[in-house]
Amino acid sequence: MKILVIGASGRVGGELVKQLLADEHQVIGTTRQEKKLFDNDNYTQLDLDITASKKSIEKQLDQDIDAVYFVAGSGGKNVLEVDLHGAVKTMQAAQDKGIKRYIMLSSVFSLETEKWDNNPNIADLKDYYISKHYADHWLVNNSSLDYTIVQPGALKERDGTGKITINDTNSGENAIEDVSTTLAAVLTADNTIGKVFNLHNGDIDINEAIATV
Repeated sequence: MKILVIGASGRVGGELVKQLLADEHQVIGTTRQEKKLFDNDNYTQLDLDITASKKSIEKQLDQDIDAVYFVAGSGGKNVLEVDLHGAVKTMQAAQDKGIKRYIMLSSVFSLETEKWDNNPNIADLKDYYISKHYADHWLVNNSSLDYTIVQPGALKERDGTGKITINDTNSGENAIEDVSTTLAAVLTADNTIGKVFNLHNGDIDINEAIATV
């Protein structure tokens, strides 16, 4: 498949691209960095500014892209422009291009605002969560995309286990590698289309867990 990864230079994005390339997909990674991130014949790079206009974003997207991943993030510095408005513009651009499959990296409980007040980790990231909430809400309720929204808890730089728990009431923690593996796995898991699920490290093989979504 030909896949666009928006945010290929991020912690999750970099791991995701590695896994997609290992699966022999053709990957277009977006980054503002000039240096090519991956030395692979199946990898090309695009300097895509998601703070630009929707029309500008759309012009840079190839017509034959099979799927889009949005794994970009502002790092808390410009949440409205990047995590909300930027994300929605990429959804609109994909839709206008006739690209159907769209996979969003979000945050645990982004659409369940009633759970925010009792979670100190969320309280410390309130502006970010508000942006993710409305971006996810737009994807679910205002787009015609074949979406999947993956909502991990806290991201940790440690070795992956290959096992997760999904749709738990505990926000939990996630090895970045396991989040990337989950994102790569949902690409061809048709049962995840139109679904939103949260995850954290657990005791169920990732592919088995995804099959239950």
